[in-house]
Amino acid sequence: MNTHAKRNDAYLRDLLQQAGLRATRQRLGLAELIFGHGERHLTAEGLYADATKAGLRISQTTVYNTLHQFTEAGLLREILADPRRIYFDTNVHPHHHFLDEETGDMEDIPADGVAVSALPTPPPGKTIEGVDVIVRVRRPAPA
Repeated sequence: MNTHAKRNDAYLRDLLQQAGLRATRQRLGLAELIFGHGERHLTAEGLYADATKAGLRISQTTVYNTLHQFTEAGLLREILADPRRIYFDTNVHPHHHFLDEETGDMEDIPADGVAVSALPTPPPGKTIEGVDVIVRVRRPAPA
């Protein structure tokens, strides 16, 4: 048996259990695709395509549900890039993003790489939880 795969499987089982999630076959398969490749930004559609290529027998609905369960458990961070694009980020620590408008690729910006000089006073009884900045980029038009 591949000891790396065994060790990775044990790590993923522990990760899910610590987050209060049962380590089902489908969750483990998706967790391997999500967390087995370092920090990344992914969409539900992209993950479904990856799962299909990997031979996982899984529905798109299960992929969406699992991404939302992982987000609620604190394993992923949801980023609403625009009404049509939701990304899931394996880096759950505070940071910001560049979004390539042409390719849809997303890249991290360190939290201290953006300065927000003034925030509005929150409504009564509310506190500011965080600020997410998405810097949209594209290649310049040819001259």
